Amino acid sequence: MKCLAIDTCGKHLTVAAIKDDKEFVRYIEDDKVRHSENLMPTVEELLTESGLKIKDLDFLAVVVGAGSFTGIRIGISTVKALIFAEKKPFLSITSFDTIAYNDEKGKVMAVINAGHGGFYACGYTDGKISFSPRFTEKNELTSLSGEYRFLSGEKINGLNTEVVSVKDGLLLAVKEKAGDISFDYDALSPVYLRKSQAEEGRP
Repeated sequence: MKCLAIDTCGKHLTVAAIKDDKEFVRYIEDDKVRHSENLMPTVEELLTESGLKIKDLDFLAVVVGAGSFTGIRIGISTVKALIFAEKKPFLSITSFDTIAYNDEKGKVMAVINAGHGGFYACGYTDGKISFSPRFTEKNELTSLSGEYRFLSGEKINGLNTEVVSVKDGLLLAVKEKAGDISFDYDALSPVYLRKSQAEEGRP
């Protein structure tokens, strides 16, 4: 397998290149306001390090949300430009996949802090979605705490979650879902589970 994977949906930036059995990864924990500056230099750095070129890749993977509206757009637009140029297939990964694929056994709820007291959540049972992705509030999540183990990519105040690595989860999800690659470029679209701040009239 030869692929490039990008995640710009949160405050972190993850770029990973997989070349057969070797992995080349860059993870910047707090990069939210600099995704547009750092993404392509990081991609170029990893391609050089791995000895890969875009034309060599079997596919490109991108995390399509939920998360930062701006971050989602940056990741998708970058990958679209690369796959259009080289006519490569793509793989859509969700932010929930990057959390849940750290532990596919049993029932887990991938939780992302959406700010302003809200959360993005998606439940998995043995690796399959059993609670559809949605924007929700603490009360609904708390009611599910006896049924699901809660996982998140960072500590969430007021919610008991196990923190897992979104970097490792991205790699695991790409390998697990590689059979879902597509040339249907129109299907490469963002996962927005709520209105933007501007649409909601929030500062």
